Amino acid sequence: MDILLMLALLSCLVSAIREQGNLNLITQALKAVGRKMEVIPDPTTVHFHLPNNLSVRIHREYDDFIAELTSKFPHEKEGILGFYGDCWKIFNSLNSLELKSLEEPIYLFGQFFQKPLECLTLAYYLPQNAGAIARKYIKDPQLLSFIDAECFIVSTVNALQTPMINASMVLCDRHYGGINYPVGGVGGIAKSLAEGLVDQGSEIQYKANVKSIILDHGKAVGVRLADGREFFAKTIISNATRWDTFGKLLKGEKLPKEEENFQKVYVKAPSFLSIHMGVKAEVLPPDTDCHHFVLEDDWKNLEEPYGSIFLSIPTILDSSLAPDGRHILHIFTTSSIEDWEGLPPKEYEAKKEDVAARIIQRLEKKLFPGLSSSITFKEVGTPRTHRRFLARDKGTYGPMPRGTPKGLLGMPFNTTAIDGLYCVGDSCFPGQGVIAVAFSGVMCAHRVAADIGLEKKSRVLDVGLLGLLGWLRTLA
Repeated sequence: MDILLMLALLSCLVSAIREQGNLNLITQALKAVGRKMEVIPDPTTVHFHLPNNLSVRIHREYDDFIAELTSKFPHEKEGILGFYGDCWKIFNSLNSLELKSLEEPIYLFGQFFQKPLECLTLAYYLPQNAGAIARKYIKDPQLLSFIDAECFIVSTVNALQTPMINASMVLCDRHYGGINYPVGGVGGIAKSLAEGLVDQGSEIQYKANVKSIILDHGKAVGVRLADGREFFAKTIISNATRWDTFGKLLKGEKLPKEEENFQKVYVKAPSFLSIHMGVKAEVLPPDTDCHHFVLEDDWKNLEEPYGSIFLSIPTILDSSLAPDGRHILHIFTTSSIEDWEGLPPKEYEAKKEDVAARIIQRLEKKLFPGLSSSITFKEVGTPRTHRRFLARDKGTYGPMPRGTPKGLLGMPFNTTAIDGLYCVGDSCFPGQGVIAVAFSGVMCAHRVAADIGLEKKSRVLDVGLLGLLGWLRTLA
């Protein structure tokens, strides 16, 4: 039996585990390996704390969210309904389709003939960005800045640089069944998937650092580990970023033209400074939400390093994660690895403490008075930490466009110019975000299944479609 070698990279998950629809991809993956997780519904996806004292909760129920947002911007009610209405058109179109590989022509043409309107809707929005659509409906600068903040959570860039399809998947999925937190923490998702895979007959190699992909006459045939072991297979799937796959795992090989084009359109997004803390429970007000996004003073700081603060408090939903009388805080903010390179160990540790203290003081001032004195445990991670433990170049969060992209046109799919090698993850279509990354995995599995004869395949249609998709990417 051939082994599919997965170069695995598990990023942090904000879980949309639910039963209904076709975009419940995590639930589908768990079901495929015979697993189901107990979850806790989150009543508020995120609580925004923004300049000019703008406070907006993203309620689980869509109507409650729209009511709150229109109460802040009553003169823009029509525009709000117009923009988010377009998001729902996209989401509903995606949710009505059987999601498989867009690189597989028999599936693609079959879906088009079954659901032509939905396919045409997605084709219309494919080259468009959320910011441009928002500006068709909305004029208020502060409301447009709020849309920027909504998209920044998805993509670490503003709405004008965020593909409309990506934005729509996230902005609607949070209301379609809501965000549900797995009991015991999001780490349980990976554990359940791993256990299920083993039960189904798979073998997972832990502490197996892949150093290179082995080629034989230009075809990917295996991987070589740091300890010298080699594994061979007909199919190699890399879940490393495309920069790591082609720059490190295939080091010394000529960069394929399509990868050159990808790197012209996309750059590495910054990494994060992360703070994990244990605090005394009494420092948090009783009505504290689980997730927060903080940008206190100036909208211009949204995309600046350390400008915005993300905060997650999982013990709000699942108190079993911490001892009695304690809460867990996960605080993170964008940071570039260049800020942390070349520092001697003592200076590095001192800088971590200094930057973390300033971030905590901001939260203390904005949300939780007395936070600093309530800390019982604290660990700080930098972009260097992310690079080391996630094996991502510069600790990057993922790809972001160099300029204003044409939606998702420039994003490569799963196949590569190297025979036998596929890529999957956030540097493949449809990009960043839990749903998007899970979708890339589903697409890759289907495309591999077609290539190894487990699904129907037409070689003639195949060549034509892949050529068309390659040409479309050049338009970006």
